[in-house]
Amino acid sequence: MLQFINVSKRYPAGGADALKNVNFELQKGEMAFLTGHSGAGKSTLLKLIALLERSTQGQVMLDNQNIGRISKRDVPYVRRKVGMIFQDHRLLHDRTVFDNVSLPLIIAGYRHQEIHRRVRAALDKVGLLGKEQRLPISLSGGEQQRVGIARAVVNKPPMILADEPTGNLDPALSEEIMQLFEQFNQVGVTVFIASHDIALINQMGYRQLQLSEGEMVSNNG
Repeated sequence: MLQFINVSKRYPAGGADALKNVNFELQKGEMAFLTGHSGAGKSTLLKLIALLERSTQGQVMLDNQNIGRISKRDVPYVRRKVGMIFQDHRLLHDRTVFDNVSLPLIIAGYRHQEIHRRVRAALDKVGLLGKEQRLPISLSGGEQQRVGIARAVVNKPPMILADEPTGNLDPALSEEIMQLFEQFNQVGVTVFIASHDIALINQMGYRQLQLSEGEMVSNNG
């Protein structure tokens, strides 16, 4: 489903390479972790998949399409294949939980009735049904992360990307969030998670890819 072929990313400021000649494949329906020190390039790599950044060289292939070469007009269509979850949630704090989760569906042009059905189903999956009209500020950190997950999966993308999704959570909540990702993976969703929580990752037993200074130094699969 996903393939990086000799991918590098250089940011203009300072001219440093965030990623250097990265190669790996992720199969459809696979769950894997991306590890590495802070600044190793994990967030940059995920942003290339979500088209929040473009590679400087190499090919990022998603479903056999080189997404680094698509036009700006086609970016929203590619992004429908990918649900992105951030450590800092990136919720709209002046909007209700329902409004936050429904945003991708509104952008995609779904009808009101279908939006209502899908949002409720997504919130049910993450254990937040009944909190649709709450504002994010009234929720705990773990609940806010669940809202972010519901928003990422509400339009049923075939792939979920998560950037340090448990970085601000205690160990018990971190395990709960990881179990949610496992549940999505068990129904065929490809899940790729950047995390530095090595103890939790080792406990789960999935494939690990490790970045160091922008280079892929380990790929145990």
